[in-house]
Amino acid sequence: MQELSPLTALSPLDGRYARQCAELRDIFSESAFMNARVRVETEWLIALAEAGFAELPALSEHAVKFLRALADNFSEKDCARIKEIESVTNHDVKAVEYWIKEQVAHDEELARASEFVHFACTSEDINNTSHALMLTAGRKALLARLRAIREKIAGFAHLWADVPMLSRTHGQTASPTTVGKEMANVAVRLGRVIEAIEAVKIYAKMNGAVGNYNAHLIAYPDYDWEAHSRRVIEERLGVTFNTHTIQIEPHDYMAELFHEVSRANTIILDFDRDVWGYISMGFFKQKLREGEVGSSTMPHKVNPIDFENSEGNLGVANALLLHLAGKLPISRWQRDLTDSTVLRNLGVAFGYCFVGYSALERGLGKLELNAERVAADLDASWEVLAEAVQTVMRRYGVPKPYEKLKALTRGKGRMTAEVIREFIQTLEIPQDAKDRLLELRPDTYIGKAPELARRA
Repeated sequence: MQELSPLTALSPLDGRYARQCAELRDIFSESAFMNARVRVETEWLIALAEAGFAELPALSEHAVKFLRALADNFSEKDCARIKEIESVTNHDVKAVEYWIKEQVAHDEELARASEFVHFACTSEDINNTSHALMLTAGRKALLARLRAIREKIAGFAHLWADVPMLSRTHGQTASPTTVGKEMANVAVRLGRVIEAIEAVKIYAKMNGAVGNYNAHLIAYPDYDWEAHSRRVIEERLGVTFNTHTIQIEPHDYMAELFHEVSRANTIILDFDRDVWGYISMGFFKQKLREGEVGSSTMPHKVNPIDFENSEGNLGVANALLLHLAGKLPISRWQRDLTDSTVLRNLGVAFGYCFVGYSALERGLGKLELNAERVAADLDASWEVLAEAVQTVMRRYGVPKPYEKLKALTRGKGRMTAEVIREFIQTLEIPQDAKDRLLELRPDTYIGKAPELARRA
């Protein structure tokens, strides 16, 4: 059997695309998951020691620092040891508990407290809270990438705010816009979805086997366990406390988060396709890279491969995100294990997002506006002024304005300035309105596009 390496990895995320999603290994890898579990377990123990139970005295400052250092300094070697323990227990969370007990066995104070590691907890108390920590970090990293993309596109919106461009609706010539305004549309969409992703509350629970604090209350009936759990989750771990759950945190917030991320990806995917089309039309050129080839047989080609790569990988990301969103909130009765194996793919879904974002960023870095081609396309489309002319005719009560412009322009092929202007000269409208129409050109019929572009 081949040794695992970037060249033999089953997933391209660990092979061809490893560099693009490397930062996610510290968030979503199995080692990162183990690290998060250690953090949750140790914070739970520290909080228990502060609760005033006679059987668990408050921990010394040294003991607290030692416990927190287990998570802060968690290493691949530590993870490997937990996996060794798991090979015996066949239970990953129990392996973490035993590992922590191993680590504190040498310290008399912590050894006395060791039976309060994982006290009254079910595995899902640790796992769901760990997933919440992982998704908090994952969302932060993903938002940084999305903000960088939005800023790059907004920069293009400002740079090309005044560059007139022919629009196309249904693939046909339509009222002019500017290149910058088309970029601004995407930047504004991304800005909204970034806010939506950021607004999702990430929940966690620590309430026992079926969400009712059964074990907690049988051990310490007079203690406010709900308040205790809320303090640990919100004040110590920084996520939102879920008051009502079954054995598992029901993952509704994950569905909300993944839907919003998939919406961001869909906006980018839409943009990928539009830019691909504009490159095909010659509106954009791509900076050449020394030694690169576009085809194995056609030497002239400079393919829009980065936008294609982005589109393809974001499609894979969305397939995973939407499966996660659709599956994770469903659990038979108080729990089944179908969520457990699916949740191991959080990093895969985020990884394909990052591969898609990286490809888009490369593509944006190569884009150069072909202003001459954009201008020529617009100048060859004087028929788009039909909208302007018939709208002014409507204002002044000229009979059947739409129908007259339809007869003049629809399906007639290329219209010229002369044909349009000759028609305007025949209109019975005020002279100042006629003069304004006669001065109009496709590249000046752009409305508020420049202003809107600058507001992105």
